[in-house]
Amino acid sequence: MIDTPIKRRTVLLSSLLLGAGLKAHANTDVWPSRPIRLVVAGSPGAGGDIFARLIAVPLSQVLKQPVVVDAKPGANGLIACDTVAKSAGDGYTLLFAPSSSILLNPVIHPKLPYNTEDLLPVTQVGAAGILLVANPSTGFKNLADMVAYAKANPGKLAYGSWGNGSSGHLAMEGIKARYGLDMPHAPYKTLVTEVTDLIANNISVAFTDIASPIPHMHSGKLVALGQTGSQRWPATRNVPTLSEQGYKFEADGWYGVFAPAGTPTAIIDRLNEEINRLQKSDEVRQKMEVQNMIVPPARSAKEFQASIKRDAAIWQGLAKTTSLQDK
Repeated sequence: MIDTPIKRRTVLLSSLLLGAGLKAHANTDVWPSRPIRLVVAGSPGAGGDIFARLIAVPLSQVLKQPVVVDAKPGANGLIACDTVAKSAGDGYTLLFAPSSSILLNPVIHPKLPYNTEDLLPVTQVGAAGILLVANPSTGFKNLADMVAYAKANPGKLAYGSWGNGSSGHLAMEGIKARYGLDMPHAPYKTLVTEVTDLIANNISVAFTDIASPIPHMHSGKLVALGQTGSQRWPATRNVPTLSEQGYKFEADGWYGVFAPAGTPTAIIDRLNEEINRLQKSDEVRQKMEVQNMIVPPARSAKEFQASIKRDAAIWQGLAKTTSLQDK
């Protein structure tokens, strides 16, 4: 066999490619070999942070590596989404985000700082609605009370949400359009600040996540006027849905785990399998119900992606009719 420079280069290139392939395969096989960062699209102590930790703790035990929760609030989860979308696809940085961050941000912010295709669906975590809550000094007991006051006092009843483009923002703008209300919007950077101001009566009414206000409802510091979704949720069985009160809003919210583009399919499938299995456990299910969420049907990553597309058609249609886009 005649040895030539071209043949030597071909053999060398083949060896390098083979080595790279073996290395990538080996890295997937030993994953995880170091701590995993779970970036939460929300503030510390709020619902997203709570639910992320419900999954992170047992997942750490299963994977035998710490799953470190890193809350990044602001801009309806845009900051957290951007962080993960631009991270390496190696399985060591994941996103934990509410449905509103995934479904509404592309409509609210036409010029996103990241490509939505750079966030790969892994699995859904929980299903629930959101709460319409008031300071008890208002005397409101239900949606009708709030609507009656707002109609009689145009422009005087401001409402809070956890940011422009949040599902709370969307829900109230829909109510305003339905009943012809003039209610200024007070967007907050974090749910914790929003709930704190609601208790202090700096704002009188607000849409919040499904979990954060519950202790304050039990103590009498806040009162729930209604909840969104297809059903009454586990910890708020006594609170009628908005649909029961005449305003149809049956779209359920959820949290989801996402990975950066380039993450190996084997890692995504492993995470999907483990998180779905954890959600089926009695311990996690009971903890979710205490925090007012239910366990969703187990879906593969591809099935979760398909459900996101279906939900997007509903939520983004609502967003466009209420003109929530950036001005």
